This record gives sequence, structure tokens and C-alpha cells, in this order.
Amino acid sequence: MQRINMGQAIVLAALAILLVVAGLWAISAWNATAGIEMSVHGWIALGLGTFFSLLIGCGLMALVFYSSRYGYDEAADSFRQKYELRKRQGLGHGLGRQDLGRKDLGRPDPPAG
Repeated sequence: MQRINMGQAIVLAALAILLVVAGLWAISAWNATAGIEMSVHGWIALGLGTFFSLLIGCGLMALVFYSSRYGYDEAADSFRQKYELRKRQGLGHGLGRQDLGRKDLGRPDPPAG
């Protein structure tokens, strides 16, 4: 098991303090609103907000899994592969303005002439 160094201990202590402060704030807010009644419209708004938040969250996660599974995320990786290929071929340090919109970025440049 890895030991925690001083920087990690400071970050861990700061996060623990934030967690305690957030918990104390939540308890005080809960107790401050203990005697307040919520109307039917408030409960409907709370329910609809919760439902649509979950619907959007689940829909976005489904799109992430779908795009990952069917290869739609590979386009960004393909760009990175072309960049690395150009670096290995000695065609410059990367893609410049002249390369924007070119379809042949993975192929060597044609001979001049």
C-alpha cells in the first residue's frame, strides 16, 4: 500500500474540513426550515424537477455509452493518431494553419514538382 505524502495529507485534510462544514450547514438549513409547510405546487415542482434532472442525466449517460460502444468517439483519437504520424515522419511539429481542412493529414505530402 502506498504511503500518503505531505501534499496529499493537506489536500485530504482540506477536503475533510469542507465535508464537515457542508454537513453542518446542511443540518442547520434543515433545522431552520423545520416548521415550514410546502404547498402542493411546491411538491409538484420538486417532483418534476427531480424527474427531469434524472431523465436528462440518464439520457446523457446513455449517449456517452452509445457513442463509445459504436465508435463515434474514435474521431478525436484519429486526429491524435494523424498528429503523431506526422511527427514521426518529420513533417513538422504538428498541424498548422495550412493543414486545416485537409483530408490527407495521415499521408505523406506529395513530391513537389
